[in-house]
Amino acid sequence: MTSDDLFVPAALGVVVLVLLVLLLVTVAALRRERDRARAELTATRDEAAQLRERVDALARQVQVRATPDEFVITHVGDEPAEPEVATAPQRIEGRLFADLVLRESVVKAAALTHGVRRALAPETRNRIRFQMKQELKRSRKERRIELRDVRREMATRRSQEGAA
Repeated sequence: MTSDDLFVPAALGVVVLVLLVLLLVTVAALRRERDRARAELTATRDEAAQLRERVDALARQVQVRATPDEFVITHVGDEPAEPEVATAPQRIEGRLFADLVLRESVVKAAALTHGVRRALAPETRNRIRFQMKQELKRSRKERRIELRDVRREMATRRSQEGAA
């Protein structure tokens, strides 16, 4: 038996040994990771339980504060007030009604006047004129493009019909 005959089994043994070591290292790392995850989970559960206890304690404190231990008397010797009953609308005298209507009309007229004055202001008219010109240019350009496309399409149809 020569050393060449032993080389292949020795190399195979080394490869298997390396693979076993890698497997053991991987298993150890996975176990460490799993133990760390379990520890984090336990810590998280403990923290959640503590938070739950704190919330419950705060809820109990709020309930205790909601029920007063003392009563404050604000009206001594007064008759108990009767609940208010919806009354029928009162009549408004003519002059007051006219005044209310006139005020409302004046406010509406002032608002309308302000809006019309603002709409007819020179800068507003110029802005509208500028936007109208832009829109007109855009629509003309679009129409020219559409007309050019239609002409091309008609020319290709004629050439196809002439070739056929």
